[in-house]
Amino acid sequence: MAYDDPKTSLLPVNDRSQPSSPPPPPFSLKSMATLKNFCILSGPLLCAVICLCVTFDGPTTSRNMLAVTAWVFAWWLTEAVPMPITSIAPLFLFPLFGIASADGVARSYMDDVVTLLLGSFMLVLAVERYNVHRRLALNITLRFCGEPVSPPFLLLGICSTTAFVSMWMHNVACAVMMMPVATGILQRLPVNPTDGSTRAATPINNFCRAVVLGVTYAAPIGGMSTLTGTGVNLILAAIWKSSFPEAKPISFNTWFFFGFPLALLIFLALWVILCLLYLSKGSSMALAAYLDKAHLKRELDILGPMAFAEKMVLAVFGTTIALWMTRSITEDIPGWGALFHGRAGDGTVSVMVATLLFILPNGKQKGEKLMDWNECKKLPWNIILLLGAGFAIADGMQSSGLADILSKALDFLEQVPYIAIAPVVCLISAIITEFITSNDAAATLVVPLLSQMARTVNVHPLALMVPGAIGSQLAFMLPTGTPPNIVGFTTGHIDIMDMMKTGLLLKIVGTAIVSLLMPTLGAYVFETKGGLQ
Repeated sequence: MAYDDPKTSLLPVNDRSQPSSPPPPPFSLKSMATLKNFCILSGPLLCAVICLCVTFDGPTTSRNMLAVTAWVFAWWLTEAVPMPITSIAPLFLFPLFGIASADGVARSYMDDVVTLLLGSFMLVLAVERYNVHRRLALNITLRFCGEPVSPPFLLLGICSTTAFVSMWMHNVACAVMMMPVATGILQRLPVNPTDGSTRAATPINNFCRAVVLGVTYAAPIGGMSTLTGTGVNLILAAIWKSSFPEAKPISFNTWFFFGFPLALLIFLALWVILCLLYLSKGSSMALAAYLDKAHLKRELDILGPMAFAEKMVLAVFGTTIALWMTRSITEDIPGWGALFHGRAGDGTVSVMVATLLFILPNGKQKGEKLMDWNECKKLPWNIILLLGAGFAIADGMQSSGLADILSKALDFLEQVPYIAIAPVVCLISAIITEFITSNDAAATLVVPLLSQMARTVNVHPLALMVPGAIGSQLAFMLPTGTPPNIVGFTTGHIDIMDMMKTGLLLKIVGTAIVSLLMPTLGAYVFETKGGLQ
């Protein structure tokens, strides 16, 4: 179009020769009476009711904080407004209700934990870009595929690979990447569907169910191992740091010493459950004709030899893990963080390594780097903003005085033994995630309340906060429980009944493992025996 032509219109002109679209329906109040609009109004209405009807002995900011929290959680639970937009609502609600200044609440959205997540996601995008995860999955699975094929050990190989990858990247990204690898292995198998959406319970079909369920559940289980594996772990670490700034923070190393044994036990329970439910004695003979090492080797040969860019990404990946693990080791062996007088955090490492990705060459074209900014447009800002909202709400509860009021309201729990509270806390978090909202939102809702409850029952706050955070990740029963559940369900290999029976058993076993590990290993790792110093 010649924009310098004065006769040319700057705006498009409708061609009257073309048939026009039908006019929109006339506006009416009835058209506004929808469930979604009611859910949108529920937030401000709850806020108004609390401001008008609720009175506390403390400052008015505590009442205002309760009202704002109700508004935000109403939108989170109903998803009336997109979750990322709800997550930035405290940026305008806190100043308007006198809870915090605009600068104060904005600082909550950029914390060391947020930078840890931001840099980690950039590293994950580099892994995805060069198919490092696929090569790793095929190599590890190849080691577990026997001659002849052993279904239990092949299942163990696929699931353990998924869990390992999920340790170092977000479990949602891991599930999305690993599911095509798993279903690619299953494509060689003759799956026999029956009438309707169900499938015949043949050994081959049952093996397919076991593999898909294994990948679906191994992703969140593996993510429990490390601080960066799930958003919930990061939310827990951030709320702990925000609520108790003088206490020792939860570092990557500290969490790994507790999270890895926990995840390992739950993972082994998953493998045993899947073997008992889906792998019969005749499955090995049924699979031998269709699945062998040759298939996996062919898949690996398609990828070709490891390129320079893949080696560089693996080197950066390994360096990141080593720096995380050695920043703070023990009190006697302080780690490299002592060289910087404790000023460097896990987020420092994450952002530094992410910066290297934009400096190091990929060896493909002259001047081309391992990463470019176009790749970073895929960053999951919804998770990052949700994490920031969790920090803001935790800070607001403390500064407004609402945390102290909630703590006094829980005095009746002082006589209840801890051994009875921890499993209940874990189950409540799991149920909230399963039926109501996402695990990140559930942790943001539950963990700050548990920190106050712990003060009431005279136990270390982490003794309740950790089971609550882990419990929110035990949503295995419904497709809508977590995004990895949806990824597995949409493959068509499993139905809701498969998820219900497997997920229920895994939820019970997981809750029991958390309840046993927290007062034993957790007491040693988090130093919860003597209470909060």
